[in-house]
Amino acid sequence: MNQNCYQILAVKYATVDRARGSNFLHPAPGDPEAPMALDFFVWLIQGPGGVVLVDTGFSSVSALARGRRYLVSPLESLRRLGHAPEDIRDVVLTHLHYDHAGNVGEFPAATVWVQDREVRYATGDCMCDPKQNHFFSTDDVAVLIKRLYQGNVRLVDGFYPLRDGIELHRVGGHTDGLQVVRVHTARGWVVLASDAAHYYENLALQNPFPAIFSLDDMLTGYARIRELAGGDDLIVPGHDPAVCARFESAGVPGVHAWHIA
Repeated sequence: MNQNCYQILAVKYATVDRARGSNFLHPAPGDPEAPMALDFFVWLIQGPGGVVLVDTGFSSVSALARGRRYLVSPLESLRRLGHAPEDIRDVVLTHLHYDHAGNVGEFPAATVWVQDREVRYATGDCMCDPKQNHFFSTDDVAVLIKRLYQGNVRLVDGFYPLRDGIELHRVGGHTDGLQVVRVHTARGWVVLASDAAHYYENLALQNPFPAIFSLDDMLTGYARIRELAGGDDLIVPGHDPAVCARFESAGVPGVHAWHIA
């Protein structure tokens, strides 16, 4: 059976400077003090049935509070790409960290897709641990819970076929309910790995970014996303500036966006 093919844009909205050594759990090759920026993205899937937005980024208020350099808000980038936030019907949240689930209240017409385990994790006793709750915004989680009560949040249990050619897969690791998005494109199956792999090097070296809920799930997740993708070149990490060099610019004025497929 022929599956639908989709196009994917990676949309960068913020960045922060970091030292190389801070991006790996174990010592990695190279100077640990060398600069290694961490970029922030959302992803736009376009094709049959309308667009799907993967993650919603964070606001300028969060950028200021957490010392991130804000470029163009995800909401404004979407408008410049021809997609008003109020018209988007499906939003996938890979997980509920502040940089992936902020702005979720700005998509009033959307159904929000998130793993059930992620919601339980973000509202359970793990959040008594400051090392884990540091990455969440209580405002974002509260908005999601309110939307859940309103009936426009769908809780996913592991695997879910969102559309013909778009699949959701829980891998965990970084958070308990982290999910990746597998998309069928003209290039083959692309995996939007989000924080299952922050950088290409995390995956290549099997050396995770050091924000981890379960190391076993993280390492198992590396094998899983490789199984799901049509090749390592079709795995898109969540925060790597190399995405902006490996893929062609969308060429839209005022938008930092790249064609993945």
